[in-house]
This record gives sequence, C-alpha cells and structure tokens, in this order.
Amino acid sequence: MRLKDLFFKLFAYTPSVEYNFSLPEDTGTSEKNDNPATTTKQQVEEKVNIFPSLSVNMDYMKTKYNLLINSDVILREFTLNARGKQYNAFLVYIDGMVDSEIMDKFILEPLMLRNKNNLYDGTQNKVISEAVANNITVRKVKKFDLSNYLMGCLMPQNAVKEVTDFDQAASGINAGNCALFVDTLSTAFDIEVKGFKQRSVDSPNNEIVIKGPHEAFVENIRTNTSLIRRIVNNENLIIENLEVGKITKTKCAVCYMKNITNSDLVNEVKYRLNNLEIDSLLSAGELEQLLVESNALGIPEMLSTERPDKVSKYLLKGRVVVLVNGTPYGIIVPAILIDFLASPEDSNLKVNFANFLRGLRFLAAFITLLLPRIICSHYQFSSRDTTHRPTLFYFKFEGKCTFSNYCRITFDGNLL
Repeated sequence: MRLKDLFFKLFAYTPSVEYNFSLPEDTGTSEKNDNPATTTKQQVEEKVNIFPSLSVNMDYMKTKYNLLINSDVILREFTLNARGKQYNAFLVYIDGMVDSEIMDKFILEPLMLRNKNNLYDGTQNKVISEAVANNITVRKVKKFDLSNYLMGCLMPQNAVKEVTDFDQAASGINAGNCALFVDTLSTAFDIEVKGFKQRSVDSPNNEIVIKGPHEAFVENIRTNTSLIRRIVNNENLIIENLEVGKITKTKCAVCYMKNITNSDLVNEVKYRLNNLEIDSLLSAGELEQLLVESNALGIPEMLSTERPDKVSKYLLKGRVVVLVNGTPYGIIVPAILIDFLASPEDSNLKVNFANFLRGLRFLAAFITLLLPRIICSHYQFSSRDTTHRPTLFYFKFEGKCTFSNYCRITFDGNLL
C-alpha cells in the first residue's frame, strides 16, 4: 500500500453506504401479546395525554414532580377570566429558573385581571367574513374556542406552544419554562419565561489570538447559535435541534450550510445522533467519543473549538458543526490532518507568513513523531565504529532500541 493511500484511509472521510439495522415486521396482535417484555416496554414508552379535568392534571403533576418533598417546584393555582366566564387554572414552574417579573406582568396579570379583552359575553362569535347580496347579509362566523382565545388575546408572549401530553409539558418545565393548565382543555401551554443566571460572552481562554475576534462560546446553546448567526449572516444556515439522552434529554444543535454542505454528510451526523442509546449526555467531549467509529490507532476524526469565528469558517467550507447545551465548545465534523496544524490567527496574517508558520508546524510535527525513531534505527543498524558517530555526542543504548530507552544519552567525555 502506498503512503498516499494509507493517509487517505486514515484521514479522509468516507460516508457509510450500508447500515446494519432492521425494521420489525407487523405479524398481528397475537404475536405481540406473546412477548410480555416487548409489551411492557411499549407500555412504559407510551405517552400520557393531558386530561380535560383540571383536578386529574393537578394530581398527575403533583405525583410526577413529587411536590410534597420538592421545594423548588411551584404549583400556582388561580382563576382566569375569559369573555365573561371564569375558569380554574394552575401554573407549574421551577423556582430559580424563571423570570418572576415576566410571569407576573405577561401571564398572571392578563389572565386574572378583568380587561377589555375578556369583558364581553362569551356567547358572541367571531365574524370571519361578511357579504351582502340582495339585501341579505351573509356572515361566516367561528365559534368561540377557549384555547385559541387564550393564545391570541390573553397571553402577550412571543414563545407560546400548545402541548398535548405530559412529557412535552415536563420537558418545557425542566428547561426553564412554565406550563399552564386550564380546566376543560385537554391541552397545556408551554410558555417561555426563562430567567436563570448564566455566564456572559467572554474572551476565549485556550485559543487566544491577537488580531481576530475576542468572543468565545458559553454554556447556553441559544447564545452560541446567535453568535454563529451573527457571523455567517445568511439564510442558508440551518440549525436543527435534537435531544440526546433518555434521562437528561440534552439539547444538541446540528449546524450546516444548506447550499454548501454535502447532504450525505448531514444525514450521517443526524443518523449517529438519533441512534445514541444512552441515558445522559453532559459534555461535548462525551459526544465526540460516542460519534466516532472504532479507531484502533486513536487518530482524531473531529475537531473541537471554543471560537465562533472558527466554527463559521468551517461551516462556509462545507463542514457540519454540533453544539451541546451546557458546554462552551463546538464539534467540527469531519476533521483532517491540516485542521490540527492550523491556527485561528492564520487567516489574519499575510499569506506568505501564514504558510511559513504552517510549514514550521508540519516540520515540528514530523520531528516530534518520527525523528526519535529515525535516530534509534540509524544507530541500531550503523557500524559500531565510533568514527562514524557524531563529533559532539553519541547515544549509548542498552538492549534493544525502543522508544523507552532511546533517550538514555551518554555524552562523550571529550566534550568536557
């Protein structure tokens, strides 16, 4: 095998064309019931939908969050006014993760206080269109819908989402939102009111440059995506959200340029992320180890960085970037040899000087990896005549010439 083919095999990216997976066949209800383990697993994974009864929903949330012993989970009961009628409702949120001022002014106040939006009769219908023909007025009306009325009139929030099962509501609560449950409605409202403390954007600690930007990623994934958006400034930048981990459900963002990145590479990254059968994901380093294939040589296939400008540079080259919530690093996929020998400062220098520095790095890497072994091999197979040895010093080896003993250096006494 030629040296060029060996390097391409080790460092070049080759997407998989065959996947070892199978889809279960539907063989009828009789075979499904014969396997109790499969039936139990399916029952556990079934999602519980929200009930129309408020008391049942309240009991379920109290049990799910163990409100009798949990001190930071708050359940707030109140009565809301909607078009002259009153409905019982309650909010569930985690103290310390929400902004109390936003909840008071933009959720509780519009829902509880009587104002012009909820004073008129509840029997009135909304007129969608009206037409007059031959002295006959035809109106197309829409019946009153409490869910749409709350979404459109009584909650002045920019991020409100309807959810139909308790898992979606709990996911929003755990992320720092609040969940609103209203009597007679079989849906809940996931309202974004995040207000927990987080670190502000600061200068990078590891990849320091002189002429380049002095901004680094933080632990909040939305702040990191906004930093990338601000640099790329193009509508073809796609950021897809995925959840990894059965327990933690860590949010991950897959970023790529739609008109530049190879679609096979994007599908490969999303395929590996969606098929991670793990309970928790706490850092980008863990994800990097889970995404790579088995590599006996330990050669890195991904590159991590804390600089949003470096991430944007690789995005414009057609790479895929994976961000993990809670980690101030981005993973660049895939990575080649020259990526590990490049510096963020290279793009800010003149071309000749930047290429000269790259050459020095390649030379230093070559010396670090190969020169000790070359010296060992030379002295092992060369003549034992001391006249062929260097005039300044020579190596004296004991036993076989290995990496563990090549550094045993005995200087010639004539030097002194």
